[in-house]
Amino acid sequence: MGKVKIIIGKKMLCGVLGIPGVGKTTVLNAAAENVELKRLNFGNYMFAEAQKMSLVKDRDDMRKLPREQQADLQQKAAEQIYKDSRDGNAIVDTHGSIKTPQGYMPGLPENVLRALNPDAIVLVECDPRDICARRNRDVSRNRDPDTVEQVDEHQMMNRCFAAVYADLTNSTVLIVKNEEGKVDEAGKKIAKVFE
Repeated sequence: MGKVKIIIGKKMLCGVLGIPGVGKTTVLNAAAENVELKRLNFGNYMFAEAQKMSLVKDRDDMRKLPREQQADLQQKAAEQIYKDSRDGNAIVDTHGSIKTPQGYMPGLPENVLRALNPDAIVLVECDPRDICARRNRDVSRNRDPDTVEQVDEHQMMNRCFAAVYADLTNSTVLIVKNEEGKVDEAGKKIAKVFE
């Protein structure tokens, strides 16, 4: 029997957060099999803007830009995402926090968060050892080598940021575990946010 997609009359914007290697894209692919929605990747919007300005050669260079430039890129991305999300249910695929050489930076600073104004926030997490293994297998990206402890700390920081984001926008926070072999289950949990 085929899967039935949920079609909701109300337009809703959901921010899906997770650290690099957690499997957000895979989980969102599974969610899209269960609910009709538009997927918008915050990093893609920022990267397109950064390329227009000749600031970076690849996506991984963005987190090394000065904070002011990152903030400007975030604001421009948020404004465009808001425009692109107005015609139906949408998910913004992004990071709750960005690990920079100077420390953790909010993935959605207040001005960006208010521009997006999400109805819900989903935080995708998984075992830090799985994240390290996934990052090691992904040769297409130029990521910093993090230990299991550093990955665990980054996920904890994301929880802190998600709570603040929810408070500022009066939205809900749902934590979804992306366990090995259970991606469909995680996708269904995200799809339920739109019910």
